[in-house]
Amino acid sequence: MAPNLLLLLLFTYRPLLDNIRLSFFTWNISATRPAVFVGLTNYIEWAKDPESWQIVLQTVVFTVSAVGGSMVLGLALALLLDRPLRGRNVVRSLVFAPYVISGAAVGVAFQFVFDPKYGMIQDLLARIGMESPEFYTHPRWALFMIITTYVWKNLGYTFVIYLAALQGLRKDLDEAAEIDRTSGLRKFFRVTLPQLRPTTFFLSVTVLLNSMQVFDIINVMTQGGPLGNSTSTMVYQVYQETFVNGRAGYGAAVATLMFLAVLVVTVVQVRLQDRKG
Repeated sequence: MAPNLLLLLLFTYRPLLDNIRLSFFTWNISATRPAVFVGLTNYIEWAKDPESWQIVLQTVVFTVSAVGGSMVLGLALALLLDRPLRGRNVVRSLVFAPYVISGAAVGVAFQFVFDPKYGMIQDLLARIGMESPEFYTHPRWALFMIITTYVWKNLGYTFVIYLAALQGLRKDLDEAAEIDRTSGLRKFFRVTLPQLRPTTFFLSVTVLLNSMQVFDIINVMTQGGPLGNSTSTMVYQVYQETFVNGRAGYGAAVATLMFLAVLVVTVVQVRLQDRKG
């Protein structure tokens, strides 16, 4: 375990502690002046800024939608492609393929999909006599566009994990349900879903962590806009404050708050899983 712990200390915990320390300073990373200690000023300024709470709300909406959408659709596809269907191996590969593509590349591709004048969605809606929403000028539609793109890219991850879990379920319970003539829906909720609880817990944690760190798709497709910060999340705010506005201390404070929020949510998830277990 020693080599792994050493790597974690050097590349995870040490940067984390440095970030927390920097959050108590004001420092422009492009200036030659040293950092100045300001205590809790960065945190107080963040809490008083109305845009901060708007970004928190958008982060929550994005995270909940991304986690829920990825897991529900991933489970649905896994249930479908776990059956003996013709060509299912090809379809499995197609579902998983977007996960290994760069997020920036996916963002560029989906810019054409959501283009309100020439995009694929515009073409499909025009065929049924409907107009395409203004995805790039309306804040809610822009956030929907980001969420949809993220779910499409990461659907393969939840799909593969759920598919592996389905293939490891106990066959005797399925046979008992068939003998009792249990309906398909009742069998899913009473037999299949309880056995998938550890997998669901694992995915809820990992997908949550991944969705909280989405930057590339947002940066490529909307750059946090339109109309100010309507698609910004906390991780994008860290980038904006640190590297665009040159406020490394303020950005570190936002990163620390995001870390604490994720830590609290993860601890709650672990406690709930332990109680259910």
